[in-house]
Amino acid sequence: MIIGVPKEIKVHEYRVGIPPAGVQELVLNGHRVLVQKNCATEIGMDDEDYQKSGAEIIETAEEIYALADMIVKVKEPQPEEYSLLREDQILFTYLHLAPDPEQTKALVDSGCVAIAYETVTDNNGGLPLLAPMSEVAGRLSIQAGAHCLEKTKGGRGLLLGGVPGVPPSDVLIIGGGVVGTHAARMAVGMGANVTILDRSISRLRELESFFGPSAKTLFSTRQLLEELVCSTDLVIGAVLVVGASAPRLVTKDMLKNMRKNATVVDVAIDQGGCFETSKPTTHAEPTYKIDTITHYCVANMPGAVARTSTLALSNATLPFVISLANKGYRKALIDDENLKNGLNIYHGKIVFEAIASELGYSHLPVNKALNV
Repeated sequence: MIIGVPKEIKVHEYRVGIPPAGVQELVLNGHRVLVQKNCATEIGMDDEDYQKSGAEIIETAEEIYALADMIVKVKEPQPEEYSLLREDQILFTYLHLAPDPEQTKALVDSGCVAIAYETVTDNNGGLPLLAPMSEVAGRLSIQAGAHCLEKTKGGRGLLLGGVPGVPPSDVLIIGGGVVGTHAARMAVGMGANVTILDRSISRLRELESFFGPSAKTLFSTRQLLEELVCSTDLVIGAVLVVGASAPRLVTKDMLKNMRKNATVVDVAIDQGGCFETSKPTTHAEPTYKIDTITHYCVANMPGAVARTSTLALSNATLPFVISLANKGYRKALIDDENLKNGLNIYHGKIVFEAIASELGYSHLPVNKALNV
């Protein structure tokens, strides 16, 4: 199979779909890998490194899309890439289609086979290709939030952990999944006063066992959320509904009652965001203010630590890439139920029910699409 790795073109996105070590594994499996020139030089992975691993360096993305049977990326295709996709071509990347009708229509119209990292599962019901970036984003959310709380950034002028004689900042984390857990680890480590909200009693038990008295774990209700948002310096939105838009849990009215110059970080922004006032931002312009509240809603947060993120993501995706290349997409999908859960769009049909429901498309069951 011919596998193509184009350069990411989203603003300040320096990650790459496959690093040199991954290229070598694919070449050893008998495949041809095309890598766009200078696709990863910003993170210390030069064209020479790729060539030593067996890659062919290609000048333009247009050439790669035209030649490759499978495109492996990090972020969803940007509008200028839509027309490059073609029928029967595999697209393997993060897609986050539910809040993005424009991209969804483009992928449907292309006739490609679109497999989304964020909906691939594991045998325990987890999301193994989302987890590495969720870990990174969770940790980064606290770094970003702490920075936004500085007075020079328009914040409350607070040090997250305080100092002897001065209380720490109050941090509220909405959602106790991978993002929330890693955010809590960072916040606790920095000495903040941390509260985690979740609606799963079993998950709250796990978090209580893990953090002990270092963090409060509470069952989330609308009343409690309203109370806590109003008495918090930093709120992290870490809510996930697999394949669907995130629920807008924090309303405009709640924000109006927050502490002046507080900060919210919406890690769920890729799925539409869990704050009513959220809108996607970039690393170039990461924040904006509404009612004195700083909003940090960068849609590709792990891109800030692109080398770490690339390596962590590739560790998780590479086995699936090899399977797709070795077996072809149909057999690979049929043989692996977890990979099949990642299939979102198949030859012009939406096969992931939550996306079809969200965007008003008819839903073709995945097994019917694959004739199994």
